[in-house]
Amino acid sequence: MKITILGGGESGTGAALLAKQKGVDVFVSDGYKIAPIYKALLVAYDIPFEEEGHTQRVIQYTQEVIKSPGIPSTVDIVKQINQANIPIIDEVEFAARYAKGIIIAITGSNGKSTTAHLTYHLLKEAQKQVALVGNIGHSFAKCLTENSYDYYVLELSSFQLEGIKAFKPHIACLLNITPDHLDRYDGAIDGYARAKLNILRNMTTADHFIYNKEDPITQQYLNHQVTDAQLYPMARLALKDAVIFSSPEAYHFHLPGIYFTIDPTVLTLPGVHNQYNAMVAIAAVSLAGVTPESITHALPTFCGLPHRIEWCGAPQGVDCYNDSKATNVASTMVALNSFTQPIVWIVGGEDKGNDYTKLLPIVKDKVKAIVCLGKDNKKIIQAFGLLSIPIQDTHELSLAVDSALSFALPNEVILFSPACASFDLFKHYQDRGDQFREKIKEKVSAM
Repeated sequence: MKITILGGGESGTGAALLAKQKGVDVFVSDGYKIAPIYKALLVAYDIPFEEEGHTQRVIQYTQEVIKSPGIPSTVDIVKQINQANIPIIDEVEFAARYAKGIIIAITGSNGKSTTAHLTYHLLKEAQKQVALVGNIGHSFAKCLTENSYDYYVLELSSFQLEGIKAFKPHIACLLNITPDHLDRYDGAIDGYARAKLNILRNMTTADHFIYNKEDPITQQYLNHQVTDAQLYPMARLALKDAVIFSSPEAYHFHLPGIYFTIDPTVLTLPGVHNQYNAMVAIAAVSLAGVTPESITHALPTFCGLPHRIEWCGAPQGVDCYNDSKATNVASTMVALNSFTQPIVWIVGGEDKGNDYTKLLPIVKDKVKAIVCLGKDNKKIIQAFGLLSIPIQDTHELSLAVDSALSFALPNEVILFSPACASFDLFKHYQDRGDQFREKIKEKVSAM
């Protein structure tokens, strides 16, 4: 068999290595320069490739194309492949052909990284052979070239789900659907939501689907989705039909042949959203065979992820949180709702067409001051300018941190939750969060 791979990044190179290992004739084509780390792997394994443009070799002598998730279906080369009637699949689908273990797939607009990491942590602590792959930054295909596991926890984006043909997880989790990446879907939620629910496409009566019953967009589209999977609706309260829910005293799980509760105080992560994330992870690993006793033992040792409401220190007695991963309004709303103390909010960056007015009620209720951080903060200042709280305009991180500390009192919170992309002032959200964390450490050291 001959395969062409579009894209020479983490996903494409991983697929190329797996194809080579399985004796498949493979060729890699990238429209841009291939990063040195991936080019070195292709050379080392004698995999032919081209970069900075696609030639007709992409189509000639190819029986199947593996498309990296970052490449939209609207680009010319993909249109040409479709016109030639050559099947196109994604790296995740290709890798799944060779995976023998149980696949737990986790998707959603917000919270999927934390949920995937917690699911992995609970399985690992239960002494299971488990790998964490997918949108988390580790190629599923490359993982399979290195080892085999009994369980694979996959974090999946809408990009990785939109082209599914035969991929089928044993356990699928959909956390929520909020507007994001709409530039990929003609500015409309419909294509994005359908891509998320494509995770159900091939699931059978032997498979399990956990979803958020309280999420209106999920419920709207799920009502029109036909699936044979066993459904596990989750809710904050004991709503009708919910089999996973919480009360002040416990998380409740009514699963097939299993009924148990978990004490919520063993979870160390702040915020209602993390309660949801934990309930999903607990349900998923329970369906995979992990005992409630093992889960209770493992939960307190999970410390969360960087850049997701990450506590960084308390200079001047002010708790500072790095939530740089919040690149949209919905994520920032979750972060703001995680605290009862007065908040000094650092916001801003490269605008993604955000509607900041959705935040007005919660900002009015919880935020005592706003510090804008970005090259152009006019849209944010206009959105919140009529509120009777101070707004500071800054264009450099040190000034933003100094300004926030000037507003905050001991036992209050500084929340760095930008609600925007990072590329105006930083390399990426990780760079932005790392720099914020270092600034806070400097302030603590100077005390």
